[in-house]
Parts: sequence; structure tokens; C-alpha cells
Amino acid sequence: MIRFNLPYLTGNEIKRISEVYEAGHLSGDGHFTKLCSSWLETNLPCQRALLTHSCTAALEMAAILIDIKPGDEIIMPSYTFVSSANAFVLRGGVPVFVDIKEDTLNIDETLIEKAITPKTKAILPVHYAGVACEMDTILEIAKKYNLFVIEDAAQGIMSKYKGRSLGTIGDLGCFSFHETKNIISGEGGALVINNSNLVNRAEIIREKGTDRVNFFRGTVNKYSWQDIGSSFLPGETTAAFLFAQLDQATEITKLRLEIWKKYNNFFLDYNDLGSIKIPFIPKSCEGNGHLFYLLMQSYSERTNFIKFMNLSEINCIFHYIPLHSSPAGMKFGRTGSSMEITDSISSRLVRLPFWIGLDTTIVTDHFTKWHCEQNS
Repeated sequence: MIRFNLPYLTGNEIKRISEVYEAGHLSGDGHFTKLCSSWLETNLPCQRALLTHSCTAALEMAAILIDIKPGDEIIMPSYTFVSSANAFVLRGGVPVFVDIKEDTLNIDETLIEKAITPKTKAILPVHYAGVACEMDTILEIAKKYNLFVIEDAAQGIMSKYKGRSLGTIGDLGCFSFHETKNIISGEGGALVINNSNLVNRAEIIREKGTDRVNFFRGTVNKYSWQDIGSSFLPGETTAAFLFAQLDQATEITKLRLEIWKKYNNFFLDYNDLGSIKIPFIPKSCEGNGHLFYLLMQSYSERTNFIKFMNLSEINCIFHYIPLHSSPAGMKFGRTGSSMEITDSISSRLVRLPFWIGLDTTIVTDHFTKWHCEQNS
């Protein structure tokens, strides 16, 4: 059986977790939480990085931090995970979905300005597959209309746009360390703060609305309730696991890119023939080898291919169901453009197994068999 995902372990995770138990500090914001935050702040780099228990939590913090109120609109793609929208809906915000681009599957920056209204508060670019959105244009629009930019970089750790790390370009960036991502901790995430005006309040929101961080810094003699917030901290065992991964992030990324390139080299001829489409990475972007997908000609062809591969014990899957056409999406959000490309892409995309150590020839050999059957 070729699994779709197999979490990669560096070999140091148990050692780091053992150090947590030996130190006797299991709750959040201990030694390893600080090490992870420091790593992110140094290597991305960014002004402040706060570990969270998930990317969902980071997005929810971002919604509180930019003071989303009922009726405020957030422009985002529909082809994304539900947390991208849910975080703002929880505050009464209204997701405004615009279409994606056919090449990168990222939000179409040329459609954003037309979707802006007096109620628009923020733009949420989602860096699909770790490939950057056109951030220069998005930042220009945001500056023109005085909007926040929150990068959903859940899939974007170690990817870059014009030399800058994803998640560090907008006001805020949200990362995921879920076990399906490149750098993992089982569950886990981080909120990256690039706007200095948001740092102090972000620390308060993350600590249940208290100034507990300042108490431990010695800048106040006791901490108290200052603002709304929640418990967004991960435990120290999660942070210890994550640090073992971050410590080898460059090597992990290198190994994943090797897998990505093997797939790309094999499927390039089929792409050029027009049989399928494969991921496109603009010259301005550096990918991180997060995932590899194929775009089939039709929904039925995708269904046929997934069935063929699964019968061969090769686990291929489709990806997101568009948010704009989901029951909650229609209830809580609205569309700000035609969603033609989103609808088409979502019905034709299939993700291939992708993990370090995968023998891609098993997958590609079966693709060849399937392709021959289709064209015989």
C-alpha cells in the first residue's frame, strides 16, 4: 500500500520530548516554545513569532487582532481549507470569495479590487501548495484601501516570494505544523507578526487576554485581564517535537524538493502534450515541495484515475471542496467574482502520494498503465 502521506521523523523528536519531562515543565511557553519562536524569528525572519496549537488558532488570533466586527468583509479564495473562512466568521466577519488563477491556483489578484466595498477589512491570500500569491500587487491594493493583509501560509514554510519568506510579507502570517505539512508537530501552528503595532496585543490575546507575558518579563508586578483572548498555546511536548523538525528544516525541504522534481520531470511530457496539467511555479517564487497535483481533463477522468490508483493500493486523493458552494459558505459568505476557474479546478485536481522516502516510480508506472488504457 502506497500511503498518501507518511510523517517524516528526524530521529531527535523523542530525545527532545524526554528533555521536557526531565525539566518538569509541560505547559506552554517553556524552553522549547522559546527556541521555536526564536528559530522562526531568525530564519524567516519576522518581528515576532508566536506558537499556537494549530494554524486554525493562528487564524482565529489574527481575526481578533485586526478587530473583526460583525459585517466586516475579508476577501479570500474559495479554494482553501475551511479554517481560512471560519476564523473570521466566528467574529461575525463575511468571507468574500474571489476566483483563483488557472496557473498557480492562488487568488487572482486582478479580481480583488473589484470585490472591495466600504465594509472590506482585510485580504487573505492563501499560498496554495507553498507557491506564493502575487504579493506585490496585493500589498499595493491593501495600501490603497487601508486594508490588512493576512497571509495563510499553512502550506508555505520555507517557500519564498522574491527572496522573502512566505508569511513575512503581509501584516500577519499563519503557519501550520499539522502532520500533513512539511515541518510537523502532529498538530501545531504559528502566528507571525510583521506589523510592529500588533505585537503587544497579539501576546495578550494568546494568553487568554492577560498581560502574563509582561509579568514573566518583569515589566509588571502582577498580571491581569486586559483584553479578549483565549488559550492558544501549545504544550511543551508539542514544541519540543517541532524544534527537532525546525532544526532540520533545510534538509527536510531539500528532500521534499527532490521528490517534487522527480514527479515534475516525469509528468512534464504529458503536460506539454496537453493530457494533464502539472503545478506551475512563477520565476518570482521558490517552492518548498509541499505537494504535487495533476489536473485532469474532467471530473469523470479524475474519478476514473483515483479509482484505478486506489485499486492498485496507491492512495491518491482530491483536495478542497470550494467554500463558496458549501452550505456554510453560502450562509456566511458571498462571492465577489465569477467562480468559474475554482469550480473547474476543484472537480479535476488529484493529489499524488508525497512523503520523504517515497519511490515515485511506483506511482508514475501506474499512471503510465492508466494512461495507456485510456488511450488504447
